[in-house]
Amino acid sequence: MRDHGGNMDRAVAHYGGAAGDWIDLSTGINRKPYPIPHLPLDVWTMLPTQAAMQALRTAVAAHYATKAPVAITAGAQAAIQMMPWLAGKRGLARVIAPTYNEHAAVLRAAGWQVQEVAGLPDLAGCDLAVVVNPNNPDGKTHAPADLLAVCSRVGRLVVDESFGDISPDLSLLPQAGRAGLLVLRSFGKFWGHAGARLGFVFGSAEDVAALTALAGPWPVSGAALTMGEIALKDQPWAAATRARLQAEVPRIDTLAEQAGWQLAGGTALFRLYHTPDAAQAQDRLAKARIWSRIFPWHAHWLRLGLPGSETEWGRLAAALV
Repeated sequence: MRDHGGNMDRAVAHYGGAAGDWIDLSTGINRKPYPIPHLPLDVWTMLPTQAAMQALRTAVAAHYATKAPVAITAGAQAAIQMMPWLAGKRGLARVIAPTYNEHAAVLRAAGWQVQEVAGLPDLAGCDLAVVVNPNNPDGKTHAPADLLAVCSRVGRLVVDESFGDISPDLSLLPQAGRAGLLVLRSFGKFWGHAGARLGFVFGSAEDVAALTALAGPWPVSGAALTMGEIALKDQPWAAATRARLQAEVPRIDTLAEQAGWQLAGGTALFRLYHTPDAAQAQDRLAKARIWSRIFPWHAHWLRLGLPGSETEWGRLAAALV
């Protein structure tokens, strides 16, 4: 099922209030985002330029310390939408699940045979393998060496590192650029600007050229290009944010434990809890105008992002008393 967090329209329609009354913890988007810089008027009034695209690529390469070719996309989702067409033919795809449901859904919609499997050994022999690392929603991780070992056993390996900014040691970006490996990154989650619709795909020169052609001449806005360049150059903010998020994890886990929930997994951007009844838990939070994520395929799992301010932390604590 292609259900997602961030569906605030549904929350407001069912429980009332205005969108501004709500704290949306249903996604893993950083709620203390990078401060929006002043952007020149021409990024809104002119078509994005190749110079702006190249400036962002340079900032991406420096930030992630990689020389791999990179395709700029309208978020990681746009890259996922293009993956079925990169091979030029349909085949067998295997996706480690449960995970972000768009991977399997997009491949199936494009006519691929899709099998959802439990672990890395089950991927062998397929034309396209997909691993989300760290995984969403349970935060499961795979060591880079284990992922690299998969490359020789599949036609193409796609590693979705949309939540990878909080765990740089898990990243395959140092190995990106080799044939048969594609690494996806999302700008919106860690930097907290999902609305910018900005993402990156690192891969071989051939694959990146094909993805760039599929994305078209203006895959993202001029504003997103400029904002992404500025943010990615701000390494001190990234380091401080990574440390802040890691330090706040015990705080939200303690609140959940006091509510009678058990930790089921997560990352420093979201936590997954096992509750007696996830629907009831979501309802309880929603009545306090806090939106959470539950899963139609699991009656007990509830996912929460981390609050972004002391006011939000206080409202969450009060709702869980």
